[in-house]
Amino acid sequence: MTTQLDPTRFCVHPVNGRPCDMTEATHAGGQLGHHFTPPTADLWHDDEAEREPESQASRRSWRAQDLSSFVDGTHKPALPTVGARADGVGVLYPGRMNSIAAESEAGKTWLALVLVLQELNRGNHVVYQDFEDEAAGVVGRLLNMGADIGDVLERFHYIRPEEPLSAVDLMDLGEVLRLRPTLAVVDGVTEGMSLHGLNINDNKDVAVFGRRILRPLQEAGPAVLTLDHVVKSADSRGRYAIGGVHKLNGLNGVMYLMENVKPFGIGVKGKSRVRVAKDRPGRLRKESLPHESGLYWFADLVVDATEPGLVEAVLYAPNETGLDAARAAREDAEGSRLQQEVVAAIQRAPGPLTTRDIEDRVKGRGADIRAATAALVDAKRIVVDPGPRGSKLHRLPDEAAPEEGAA
Repeated sequence: MTTQLDPTRFCVHPVNGRPCDMTEATHAGGQLGHHFTPPTADLWHDDEAEREPESQASRRSWRAQDLSSFVDGTHKPALPTVGARADGVGVLYPGRMNSIAAESEAGKTWLALVLVLQELNRGNHVVYQDFEDEAAGVVGRLLNMGADIGDVLERFHYIRPEEPLSAVDLMDLGEVLRLRPTLAVVDGVTEGMSLHGLNINDNKDVAVFGRRILRPLQEAGPAVLTLDHVVKSADSRGRYAIGGVHKLNGLNGVMYLMENVKPFGIGVKGKSRVRVAKDRPGRLRKESLPHESGLYWFADLVVDATEPGLVEAVLYAPNETGLDAARAAREDAEGSRLQQEVVAAIQRAPGPLTTRDIEDRVKGRGADIRAATAALVDAKRIVVDPGPRGSKLHRLPDEAAPEEGAA
């Protein structure tokens, strides 16, 4: 059933501010002594096909826009000013959709709370819609991270939805948004969509969730940050959160993917790597280091919970030394793998192998396989004998040399 709310007929009772249970047209003229409070338009339609034309108060977004600010130099590009890395680089774009996606226990909530704490310390309001946890867990983490109790009580607005967003709920949310928060976190997109009867794999439902739940937050001006899951298989994950690709395509801010390096937990020091999967305004990749995966390395989140009742969470900038070390470690691991496979290929073969024979039997780039073979020769783990027509025959040291003229 379609729920159609006409903003010109919606009012609240003058005493308690709650919506009255009548929607007569006389309310618009104030004949019942009630106050006219129009809800956000264009949100409450279960079926897109049933949407009725908007009133004359429509924003008329189909009109051609005034482009003068884009050509006269007065337009100000989007800058990541919400939250900060340890070196002062901003993390999120205000007034835009931003996202963090990761496997469970990779630190999505920890990273979000780092940004929450930073905004509270700046004297700003923060909204936190939580579809997964509860207030005790979230507030407990903030206090352990050093949040001021007064700041939490005054400027941290925690919301734990237990039913789909309704017109009344939208009014309650509006009261918080009028405080002009700089950050609005939506923790648990998958669970939030399920609560609203939406399918995470349906791109239309993803768009509906974005329009109904996320857009009211975005239009109020804060950086909207959604926390989402990724598919379990790293091979098929790519740049996407779990579900419809519209989750990525619909973002107009930045999307981060997190990869756990050291597990988080009480009494341990955990670490996760933060990579840029999408940067629509293009301001954050230049603050990151490139990676062979195509996802730029933006930061490392380190959460130190080794002290009882105290948590230190820091978002460190990437460093060239760490990048070089990581690259060298990967190259060493790949070289070791190729060397093992070269030795195994020679062991399985009925006789010595030429360089071409080895490349045919070992999976990898030819240059890397030849380098691994040369390293084995230098280490005297394989022996090279001259073969016919100037070829080189490779065998293990304990094998007999091939007879002269043997193929």
